[in-house]
Amino acid sequence: MIQLAGAGKRYGPKLLFENADWLLGPKDRIGLVGANGTGKSTLLRILSSDEGVDYGSVHRTKGISVGTLPQQGLSLAGRTVFAECLTVFDHLRVKEEEMRSLMNRMAELDPSSSDYAETAERYHQLESEFRNRDGYALEARVGAVLAGLGFPPRDWERRTEEFSGGWQMRIALAKLLLEQPNLLLLDEPTNHLDLEARNWLEDYLSAYPHAFVVVSHDRYFLDVTVSRVVEVWNRGLHFYAGNYSRYLEQKTQRREQLEAAWRNQQERIQQLEAFINRFRYQATKAKQVQSRIKELERMERVEIPDEEKTIHFSFPQPKPSGRVVAEFQDVSKRYGEHLVFGNVRFVIERGERIALVGVNGAGKSTLIRLLAGMEEPSSGVCRLGHNVQVEYFAQDQYKVLNQDARILDELASAGSRFNLTELRNLLGCFLFSEDDVFKPIGVLSGGERNRFALARLLVSPSNFLLLDEPTNHLDMRAKDVLLAALEEYSGTVVFVSHDRFFIDRLATRVFEVQNGHVEAYPGNYEDYLWRLKNMETPDEVPPAAAVETGAPTQVEEPATARGKRLNPIRLRQLKERCEELERMVDETEARIGELEAELAVFRSAEHLQKISSQLESRRNELETLLGEWEQVTTAIGENEN
Repeated sequence: MIQLAGAGKRYGPKLLFENADWLLGPKDRIGLVGANGTGKSTLLRILSSDEGVDYGSVHRTKGISVGTLPQQGLSLAGRTVFAECLTVFDHLRVKEEEMRSLMNRMAELDPSSSDYAETAERYHQLESEFRNRDGYALEARVGAVLAGLGFPPRDWERRTEEFSGGWQMRIALAKLLLEQPNLLLLDEPTNHLDLEARNWLEDYLSAYPHAFVVVSHDRYFLDVTVSRVVEVWNRGLHFYAGNYSRYLEQKTQRREQLEAAWRNQQERIQQLEAFINRFRYQATKAKQVQSRIKELERMERVEIPDEEKTIHFSFPQPKPSGRVVAEFQDVSKRYGEHLVFGNVRFVIERGERIALVGVNGAGKSTLIRLLAGMEEPSSGVCRLGHNVQVEYFAQDQYKVLNQDARILDELASAGSRFNLTELRNLLGCFLFSEDDVFKPIGVLSGGERNRFALARLLVSPSNFLLLDEPTNHLDMRAKDVLLAALEEYSGTVVFVSHDRFFIDRLATRVFEVQNGHVEAYPGNYEDYLWRLKNMETPDEVPPAAAVETGAPTQVEEPATARGKRLNPIRLRQLKERCEELERMVDETEARIGELEAELAVFRSAEHLQKISSQLESRRNELETLLGEWEQVTTAIGENEN
């Protein structure tokens, strides 16, 4: 469909890639990856014909259609959302109008006349084409895509200029998906989507009938949508079969093979050079010496390009809080007549990492602001526990930063225990390199200032972190640093994120904010989805209907306790869950044993408090797992008797 042959591209003195050969087929599902600045967006513009190459050639199949979603810069106005999306089908609507005109004309003509026959022939030709292109379902198709991307029906008749930049990008994405070009080019399509919209987009792309190339920093999204990965690295294109996880495995294997080839070549070079130096001046060995010199000259040297350094950043652990960190008692929140949520009850305990999920506008940010003390509840009690120190990271955190301070100076003042090299390494992970670290904060963009605010938070954290979409504006490297830091963090975290991989790795509980309620689910996002799916089948085990305590919510007693048999599919799921629980119990008990052994060796009072806190958390986790295991095994036993 599109072929790059010996292609190269440079910007001034910087060479992005050269000698690139790539044949893009009609059904390819490509994830385009690489470090920032390597040329991913440039390569998308080359594929879309918005830019050319400096070397080599680009060949395109005649008549292919290419659709592009840029990262930013779109502005739509003048129509309603629904009407704007319908413009994608203007060519079909022209045919529909002609069909209507032909029908009116046939009503006026004599059915036995030649004009009637010609008109009817033209009408049937148009109608067949219109039907084959699904023209009778245009409105239904538009509605399905808008709903999938998070537009409720009440917003379909709002004008596009009323929406913010993020929602304008959603409208542009909706138009692109409805158009269904032969090649879809998506540059960070998930940046402005919540989890529900991302899940819908994953399913849509999985069934997409043509090729697409997507750039994304969302690992999970790439894992479930692409079947090949193209990496822009070391001034070339490198190809990998499989999804993103498979790409990481293959890249590691290739690196190991390259290093082995380099070592073998170095050994051969040393042997040749040793022979040459030893016998260079012996006439009887002149022929052999010349042979080895030519071998060295012909040898194509194996080079190992520099890899980005993996930064292991250990930030200081906060002072421990009391066991109960925060508590909501019958909390309600209203804005005028609008009820965000009502009668919410929960307890958050020390060491928990709670993910808030729900559609945009459901109240996740409101819940975090209540916990941070930025707002007061309309009714009920919201209180913090003993020795709780709150740190709140908002989506517009950059507004509270010192605009005149330089980046490095401000970070050094917050993290005085770190040397300048450590601080510059951390800033490098958050995309501040070289002279960028000396810029005043005031000249940075909103996204850059948010990235800096997040780095600043890591060097001096409180014991209760409230993070509202901390993964926005971060690439995979920065997300890895943040994730590793939070996994080692001994305090308590409540966070909102639209990154599935980040939530699955970090969360120990999920709070769903939806329809004026807050419901708790134990485990990560994958566990949460599993329980939601089970709720759709009457015989499946539903989660608790509301948040009552800080302990992970237990599944209710299965239907068998009420005299109803489980279906075979559900029984198999319960057996799989039982095996998983037994594995988790073994791992938790082993970890408790390790902590108890570590507790027996006194190092410092701070270390003793940290281990005691982790031990208590693990014991609570074990109690929860055993409780669920008992319920599941009981259900299995009653169904097998």
